[in-house]
Order: sequence, then structure tokens, then C-alpha cells
Amino acid sequence: MRGKLRGAPPAPVCLLIASLPLSSASAQVEEQRLTEPSATYPHEFSAIRGLLELPDGRLLIADGLGQALMIVDVTAGTADTIGRTGQGPEEYRQPDGLYWLPGGSILLVDLGNGRLVELGPDLSFGETMPLSQGDPTRGLGMSFRIPQDVDGEGRVYYQGRGNMRPGGPLPDSGTVLRWDRASGAVDTLASVKLQQMNRTTSGGPSNQNVSISPVPLSPQDGWAVAPDGGVAVVRSSPYRVDWIRPDGQLVMGPANEYRPTRIRTADKVAYLEDRQRNAMSISVSVNNGRRNMAFSRGGGGGGGEPDPDAYEWPDVMPAFDASGIEVAPDGTAWVKRRLGADVPPTFDVFDEEGRLNRRVIFLEGRELVGFGDGVVYLVRRDEFDLQWLEVYSLD
Repeated sequence: MRGKLRGAPPAPVCLLIASLPLSSASAQVEEQRLTEPSATYPHEFSAIRGLLELPDGRLLIADGLGQALMIVDVTAGTADTIGRTGQGPEEYRQPDGLYWLPGGSILLVDLGNGRLVELGPDLSFGETMPLSQGDPTRGLGMSFRIPQDVDGEGRVYYQGRGNMRPGGPLPDSGTVLRWDRASGAVDTLASVKLQQMNRTTSGGPSNQNVSISPVPLSPQDGWAVAPDGGVAVVRSSPYRVDWIRPDGQLVMGPANEYRPTRIRTADKVAYLEDRQRNAMSISVSVNNGRRNMAFSRGGGGGGGEPDPDAYEWPDVMPAFDASGIEVAPDGTAWVKRRLGADVPPTFDVFDEEGRLNRRVIFLEGRELVGFGDGVVYLVRRDEFDLQWLEVYSLD
């Protein structure tokens, strides 16, 4: 989850509470405000893409733009780098997501080298597997299996998009897919609404240009996975949380009422800044007949200021940020709300039946990067776009 550019001073507390679109049972929803960190790490990061709390309390952190995989001791204020930048064994080029595997092993997403890397319980580097599967040169479909989550059995979850044919309708739904790396089997678990897309066509029949682009801040579904393989699917219309149990049983949560927030210029700029920081790009190279694929995230936009007028926008924001959904260690689903650039980050917390039972509000400018034993790890972004790690107790 990443931060937003703040375009106005934070609203007073009384206005903040009044502006939160609440469920019909809002009177029973507990609010928790995280106002004071229990610990702060004294050194900055470029962009934390993955964070795991290790059994001894230290952290394993993937700093994507800093191109470093580190063991961080927040209490001591120290860090040790493991591995190094490169393409060979015990090397990586842009470390990204980090996920637990069975037996205390860890899965590292090495975007720069286009591969998944297994780390042993001692953090030794092990087997690798490409992120891209298939070979279109041999008539095999290509898929990019970049993990969005991994369950306790080590199965990878990622999102597939609907088929897009030249001149055909644009897909409005995608799928939640589960990939068993051991057997190679891919299962479809759910259908999810995609962000609205627009297509523009220019030129004549022999020189036609087609451009397809998403409508920013248009409603879409989101999802996250629990360690037991249960999937929390957050629906955009109506706003609710459905759980798909490990045995396939569907539990539909109740609808939650909310008052949509009108989109202002500050909200548009915040959205575009966030997209620049986190945009994914893919490059393909062929060397001696061998195809190589590399991925990268962040640093997009060419350093220029985003132009909100270059896009078509809805009138109001959706209820939540589809990329801001996490399942905490206690099995609750945390859903980041879309309430405006000047409102402190706010998460609705849903139980395993899809019921809204808590709301957690951060300090302005904080971003959720991970969970630990009774704590959350947040980062504060400074004026140089560097991140500073903070620890907050949930007790």
C-alpha cells in the first residue's frame, strides 16, 4: 500500500468523523487512531515493497528502488544487506514482494530479473522460477504470474484479465487465479470487476491507432488472501466483503452504506502521483535466440508533474482503494477507504464473516507496509519522497 500526495491541510477531527461514509451499523463500529509510534527506525528507505517480521523480531525488507534486501533491527537501528545486485545466484535486480512459504522459507519476487526466488529459513538463496509462463512463439499463451498473495501452502495468487480481441468489447471483469507451483495447476477462484477502460481510435483503415486506457478512480473490486487460503473479495457495488473459504464455500458479507466523496483536483494529483510511484513496466530482450523478460516498478512518469486534465474522471470516488487490501495475521480483512487527499488514511476492518467491526485511522501521510505480532508497520514519506519506518501497537 502506498501513499498519496496531500493537497490540503487535514480536516478537523469533528469534520473527519462526519465525513466518513459509515455502514448502517456505524454506531457499533469501534474507531482506533494510531497517533504515537512505539518505535521508529532511524534510517530512510527508497521504496519498501516487501516486509516480513521474522521469528526473532527483526524484519526482512525489500527496498525496490534502493535495490537492496535487508535484515533490519528496528530496536538497535541497524541493517545488514543479504545478497547483492546482479543476475546470478544470490543476486537480484529489483526486490519486490516477500511472502512466507511452508517450513519458514520465504518467496522473493525479483522483478528486475523476472523471477521468483526461494529463500531458506536461514535466508540462503535457493531455487528460482520465471514470472512469465508460456511461449507465444510456439503457440502457447503467455501469462505473467506476479504474486499478489501467497497462502500457507505456498500457492501463488494473481489476477487474470479478460480476453481482449482486436475490435472486440473491452473486458469488464477479471479472475482471481491460484497457481500451485509444484504441480503447475492453475485454478480460477472468483470473478472480479475491473476498472473501467476507454478506447480511442484515430487514423484511417490502413493507418489506424488504437489507445486503451483505464478511467482513474473508477470503481473496481479488490481482494487479498489469508494464510489458510481463504480469499477476501471486496465488492465495489454494493460495498461489501465476501469470503471464499478454503473449501470453496462462499460467505457473503452485508452491504455497507457510504456517502461517495466528490473528486477534487488534489485527489486527482494524489492518484496520479501514486501511480507514478508504483507503475509496472515490462521489457523483453532476445540474446542468442533466448528471450529474457524483466519487470520494474516505480519511478515512472519521467519526473514530470502529472496532468489531471489529460484524463477522464468520474464525479465521485469509489468506496475503497482496490490495491489497498490486506489480510492481517488475525484473519481480519483491512480495506483502505477512498475519502479524499486531505483525510488521514483510514481502513475498514472486516471479520471472517464479512462484517465491519472496526475502523483504524493513521496519522496523515502514513502508509501501511506490513503486519507483525500485535503491531502494524507504517512508513512516513518526507519531502524528498524517502520513506521512514514506524511501528504502531494495535493493543
